[in-house]
Amino acid sequence: MFRYIVRRLLQMVLTFFGATFLVYALTFANADDPIQALVGEKPITENVKRALTERYHLDDPFMVQYWYYVKGLLTGDLGRSLTGRKISEMLAQAWPVTIKLALIAIVISAAVALTAGVVSGIRRGSIFDNITLVLTLVVLALPIVVLAPLARLVFGIQLGWFPPTAGRDSSLYALLLPAFVLGSLVVATQLRVTRASVAENLRTDYVRTARAKGLSRRRVIGVHVLRNSLIPVVTLIGVDIGVLMSGAIVTEGTFNIPGVGFNLLRGIRTEDGPLVVGFVSVLVVVFLVVNLIVDLLYAALDPRIRYE
Repeated sequence: MFRYIVRRLLQMVLTFFGATFLVYALTFANADDPIQALVGEKPITENVKRALTERYHLDDPFMVQYWYYVKGLLTGDLGRSLTGRKISEMLAQAWPVTIKLALIAIVISAAVALTAGVVSGIRRGSIFDNITLVLTLVVLALPIVVLAPLARLVFGIQLGWFPPTAGRDSSLYALLLPAFVLGSLVVATQLRVTRASVAENLRTDYVRTARAKGLSRRRVIGVHVLRNSLIPVVTLIGVDIGVLMSGAIVTEGTFNIPGVGFNLLRGIRTEDGPLVVGFVSVLVVVFLVVNLIVDLLYAALDPRIRYE
């Protein structure tokens, strides 16, 4: 286990440097005028140009610029956005909102996917199973850029069932609709994986042995089938964190939720390069840490798993 953790940490380090280098390079390296890449199309004075050149070390070679950026990132200094605000302060204000929304979305999607997936896996070929498969295809076919404004229009504005927008201190009820929209990105895949895993485990030898010993159907499914079926689902949830982070950009932008996605979308629209690079780099770190935690959960779910 210790060697596996060390290996995963080394992979995380390499992935971190590779991802941040690509983001930084795509934002600044290919620009003909780095200053203009920083400020977009807005006109600037010579004093501002000199200040930006000194702040971002634009007179130095690109690798030196990247080193200064990584050094600041590792020490918690994410720099300042073009509005003059510290990116770390903006991130600290936005994270609680996004975490709250993401947790609600994960709970909703996991509850729906596990419940419907287990029932579909047990009753393969039934009417419920067929309807579930059709609904998952519909959800998978709808991109979030269509689903989010459509849900806001229908359920938030026309029917008035939910608030059409949600602020920083919104209640749980106000976040339900955007959480449903965000959770739709992952619920269909989680449901299908759960269904396939349950159906496969029902045919295994240890399940037949448990039934032969006279164990109740509830115990067989709850203890033997469900626990082993959760392993691929947990793996998928770790990958889904990245999907939720990308989906939060559209969801928070549509419902005016001032979270990480909302600020990142605003940074993209205003061509705020430092803000975009800083936020994306932190999201990369979060994604890597979450996937490491998910990998370590394998052993807790299945004691047979051992990392060599």
